[in-house]
Amino acid sequence: MNTVFLYVVVQVFMIFGVAGLLWPEKMVSVFDVLMFPWPASHKTVRNHAWGAIVLSCLLVLNLAVR
Repeated sequence: MNTVFLYVVVQVFMIFGVAGLLWPEKMVSVFDVLMFPWPASHKTVRNHAWGAIVLSCLLVLNLAVR
């Protein structure tokens, strides 16, 4: 059951990462709410999208090593 939860987390990270790379203008409004005191820009959305993709790849590697 723990592995299934980790697969779901990986998929959610990958979804937000790809959405941030393909449609940064639509994700800016989401990041405006999440990062309230700081203004969100296309650059921060792309950086967070790449971070989410890298994190999901690291989680997949963690699952592969097990």
